[in-house]
Amino acid sequence: MSDTTHDGAVALSTPPSADDGLSAAALAGKYGLTVSGARPGLFEYVQQLWGRRHFIMAFSRAKLTAQYSQAKLGQLWQVATPLLNALVYYLIFGLILGTRKGMTQEVFIPFLVTGVFVFTFTQSSVTAGVRAISGNLGLVRALHFPRASLPISFSLQQLQQLLFSMIVLAVVAIGFGSYPSLSWLLIVPALVLQFVFNTGLALIMARLGSKTPDLAQLMPFIMRTWMYASGVMFSIPVMLKDKPEWIASVLQYNPAAIYMDLIRFALIDGYGSENLPSHVWIVGLAWSAFIGLAGFVYFWKAEERYGRG
Repeated sequence: MSDTTHDGAVALSTPPSADDGLSAAALAGKYGLTVSGARPGLFEYVQQLWGRRHFIMAFSRAKLTAQYSQAKLGQLWQVATPLLNALVYYLIFGLILGTRKGMTQEVFIPFLVTGVFVFTFTQSSVTAGVRAISGNLGLVRALHFPRASLPISFSLQQLQQLLFSMIVLAVVAIGFGSYPSLSWLLIVPALVLQFVFNTGLALIMARLGSKTPDLAQLMPFIMRTWMYASGVMFSIPVMLKDKPEWIASVLQYNPAAIYMDLIRFALIDGYGSENLPSHVWIVGLAWSAFIGLAGFVYFWKAEERYGRG
């Protein structure tokens, strides 16, 4: 088509386009365009994570190596820190406050050290999870990868640190009369359940912390309260025997107490099944499956929003 202008020139008009009147969404669909960084499907997301497994492992090892790189004792602090914490708790709770009621010295010291090491595993995973996204915005904004890689790698880092500590824990147990036996093999499934639980919780906290950085300042108070309520320094049923039964049940069935009791039962000869709540393995599995799956789905639902704004 053509039109004649006032000076006699001929101007060509633009022919109507087949895209006229289409919305932005319709145009994107017509030409197969997708939103940059859009959230993939859940199963596709799992496949992407599996494809990044080498990155996740390498990132966790690098973080673990760098954690104490400026300290003269280096990686020894991985073991020294929880041991010093256990020593402080023993002096305050074991000697001064007498929380080892119902336990001999040979049982109480491995009991306390196990509690400190195992709870520190959960505490460190959750604390690292809060900062997994907000503390790595440069990496999140610069590279395209499944963001769940970060909290998962931090949980792996804490697992590796715990495995170093388990060597010291075994020495402590043997030193106080708990020698290796078949029951020690139960430590492996207990740690697997705790790792899945920790990872799910770290994923939840990573999403919350990505939008609320101040949550990192609140976490030490939350974790300290959780520690005191989980029987790290004392036996819950013994210390609460004069209280209503439901209080002891609530505290014993909380996941931190469950995983500590499972490892104590496996490791310490004098810590028998009478100290464990009923169906403890089923409860540990339920906590692990529920928090692990719920945390993963909860984090995945906000995948396209991380690092934006």
